[in-house]
Amino acid sequence: MARKKNEKSKSAKQPSLLNHIKREWRLYTFLIIPITYFIIFKYTPMAGNVIAFRKYRGGPNLFGTEWVGFSYFKMFFKDATFWRAFQNNITLSITYLLFRFPLTLLFALLLNELRGKRVKKFVQTVSYLPHFISMVILAGMIKEMVSLNGPINSLIASLGFEKIGFISQPQWFPILYIVSGIWQGLGWGTILYLAAMTGINTELYEAAKIDGANRFRLAWHVTIPGILPTIMTLLILDIGGLMGSNFEKILLLYNPLTYETADVISTYVYRMGITGGNFSYATAVGLFEGVIGLILVTTANQISKKTAKASLW
Repeated sequence: MARKKNEKSKSAKQPSLLNHIKREWRLYTFLIIPITYFIIFKYTPMAGNVIAFRKYRGGPNLFGTEWVGFSYFKMFFKDATFWRAFQNNITLSITYLLFRFPLTLLFALLLNELRGKRVKKFVQTVSYLPHFISMVILAGMIKEMVSLNGPINSLIASLGFEKIGFISQPQWFPILYIVSGIWQGLGWGTILYLAAMTGINTELYEAAKIDGANRFRLAWHVTIPGILPTIMTLLILDIGGLMGSNFEKILLLYNPLTYETADVISTYVYRMGITGGNFSYATAVGLFEGVIGLILVTTANQISKKTAKASLW
């Protein structure tokens, strides 16, 4: 009886969500704009997914004119071009993740080891700057650098080799995509890691130093375990985004000559829907992509919860 009374008294002391909103309503007003944004631009358009099951011919009827069921899904399942885009999507995303994720973590660990504040700030600033370059400008820089008359081909020619058509040869597109992505996002990806490292108890480092641990041991046994929840959270988000490749950069860099390795689901949807006018077909492909992404992020979250005891929900 005494235990139940204590539990009731504790629950009575805990303020409810409604009371908290009434007390801190000024802070909650800051949520109005982001919530409105998500409702208008994220959740409301989801109603348009119904045209994946209906025939849409344009005009005032936004939700189609005729129910066709899974006809459009059967169409793209039989389309070899779709499966080529699906394979390219998986290949580019996984390869990019395998290179970028460990390199970002390694770079964050190296930045954390810098003791000079000025040097550390300079390196951080230089590494962050590429993230703020417009994707259009980045694509233009890549094309100029790897063009037949660009600096890279000029260097190749000066060494006595034949010039390479990087933009027109399919086998070079994954390399351009991955290298440029790492260069642009490496520094920016370290921000969350560095923020998590500041929360590690300094006494752990002092105790490890007393035990004779060098810098490598400190990073391996203290720093990485201390930021493991952050690592797993970012990994889950990256796995969930495997299907959503960098659409803008691929669209700006690829061309019909490189469709073999560059065409992904997002660009395939763009060509079928916006360019080709097959909106119902493109919506079906996009819905399939979203379902796969949901399955990936849910699976990664459950695995992380059981193995590393860290998860998004």
